[in-house]
Amino acid sequence: MSSVYERELRAVLAGEIKGVRAIIKSCTEVERARAMQVVQRPFLVVRAPGSGSEGTGDLLALRGDMCFPIEVKSSKVPKQYLSGRTMDQYEALRVTGERCGLLPLYAYRLKGVRGDSWRIMRVEVGSLTGKLRHLSRSIPKLPLTKNGTPHLDWEKGMPLHRFLALVCRSDGARSIDESSASLRLQSILESVN
Repeated sequence: MSSVYERELRAVLAGEIKGVRAIIKSCTEVERARAMQVVQRPFLVVRAPGSGSEGTGDLLALRGDMCFPIEVKSSKVPKQYLSGRTMDQYEALRVTGERCGLLPLYAYRLKGVRGDSWRIMRVEVGSLTGKLRHLSRSIPKLPLTKNGTPHLDWEKGMPLHRFLALVCRSDGARSIDESSASLRLQSILESVN
């Protein structure tokens, strides 16, 4: 069953218009606009060989500026606890992230939810540099149980549309935003003087 959700997420990250539209049907206008940004800056997404083992995750999302191993999970309940094989997968992702300087992610889909049903969480990795290090500060890490074990909590994850807006924001858009903010600040200062 999770392969259905792997394909759904793969289509979205790959910027396939049909795939993105399928997940944003019941989203707000703002959420739809954020999600559609991936169409302009898509990822090459491949299903990892030996999916779910050896620290590769289920999907690898690659683009010239970033790469994420992604473990895909789905459930009808908002919390999912890791133990046994799922804890081994988490630990393998963490070790791979440390060793290779990657930012491993969990994509958690809650079944039966209207709006954005996906949440993104990161695996805590300390060896990140550059853009991935900066990006990791914005993505919530997997929360910990009372005894310090990481788990999935859908309500504490980042909505997929926000994640897509974050990773697909173009440098051109950023410079436009910065220059328009600079112009607004300048006009405010001129009106005060």
